[in-house]
Amino acid sequence: QVQLQESGPGLVKPSQTLSLTCTVSGGSITTSYSTWSWIRQPPGKELEWVGLIGYDGNIYYSPSLKSRTSISRDTSKNQVSLQLTSVTPEDTAIYYCAVSLTSFYGLTADKWGLADWYDYWGQGTQVTVSS
Repeated sequence: QVQLQESGPGLVKPSQTLSLTCTVSGGSITTSYSTWSWIRQPPGKELEWVGLIGYDGNIYYSPSLKSRTSISRDTSKNQVSLQLTSVTPEDTAIYYCAVSLTSFYGLTADKWGLADWYDYWGQGTQVTVSS
């Protein structure tokens, strides 16, 4: 059973950088064909895919967030991290990390955000952008 735990500050000021970490247990972030994503849900809105890092270290971002997003991993700690720069109140959301045990290479990019494709989710962490 793979478990994911998001962590990071719950409050970020506008124009600052949001930094979150997803700590994984019960599995490795380098497990073949696994895909690790950050997904967020703003209040009253649908889930929004932010970006992913594959088991091989390849990274892809949502086109709408690409200029502000950075995803990385620390294989020694079995962690995946997210940084989102120049945040605004519109970045207020619950942020989730999730894993699919299926390689994203088998899907078109428009499918990477489908919630049903993911096998395990973290509980999510609320991030509020406010001064």
